[in-house]
Amino acid sequence: MRPPGWLVAGTIMLSILAVSTAAPVIRLAGSAPPLAIAFWRLLDATVLLVPLAILFARRDLARLSGRDWAMLLGVGAILGLHFATWITSVTLTSVAASVVLVTLHPVFVGFAAHRLFGEGPRPLGWVGIVVALGGGLLIAGGDARGGAMPLVGDALAFAGALCAALYFLAGRRYRQRLGLLAYVTPVYAGATVTLAILLVALPAPWGGGFATYGAANQGLFLALALGPMILGHTGLNWALKYVRAPVIATTILGEPVGASLLALLLPQIHEVPPPTTLLGGAVVLAGILLVGLDEARRDRPSAAQEAAEVGG
Repeated sequence: MRPPGWLVAGTIMLSILAVSTAAPVIRLAGSAPPLAIAFWRLLDATVLLVPLAILFARRDLARLSGRDWAMLLGVGAILGLHFATWITSVTLTSVAASVVLVTLHPVFVGFAAHRLFGEGPRPLGWVGIVVALGGGLLIAGGDARGGAMPLVGDALAFAGALCAALYFLAGRRYRQRLGLLAYVTPVYAGATVTLAILLVALPAPWGGGFATYGAANQGLFLALALGPMILGHTGLNWALKYVRAPVIATTILGEPVGASLLALLLPQIHEVPPPTTLLGGAVVLAGILLVGLDEARRDRPSAAQEAAEVGG
């Protein structure tokens, strides 16, 4: 049974707000290595979800085949690579540029969803995606000089966008037949394992165990798990069962607006956005509105359908 539209839309909006807090919180935990931040974020989220999955999704998990487990853990590996590349990018370029570039995935999702699921955007939806991307490029262009290594950070954020596209496309496929907890728990666990392997394999600083970072940073890791991960990503994964993947991918373009605003308001960061960021934010929101209108029109019954219902 499909939930009411207001519940789906409200969940997506709340999830975007939660995801928008990720980049500023990562900046606040700047003393920790990027891969360690990603690892603790996913580990905390997985540990919190496992008891719920055992209580409420035990039967769904038991029905998963070996191939299902392998595929879900593979999706988790893609998610882990997304966080590894993107969280590193936040430490090398500005918050606005990193978040905008990592949310360039709607184009990839739109093309692939059309080929794989036959549910790509219609003309109005494509216009909305192009408008939103144009706003994102305005934000990134005006903020391109921020950060220690902006070009490297921008490249990593773009790689994170490719991984995010694969992640949302896989979610759209698996959420049609799997319950929410049966899907996200193995995926988050796979991401955690992938990040642990990267920490061991790469010559990147690990930074030590749980006690190394102190209570403040561990609190920030937990906040990343509860807010952007469980409330944000899990909420979007819930909506993927009822909303097409390109719609979810495009609404995430609202994240740079929220992240840039938080980066301005938090005194520990206080990144003052240039006028291009403000203009780009307005353009992004306009693009999201167009995609929402396209989705509403798509779900509206056609005249032929209405006539058939009246006649039937």
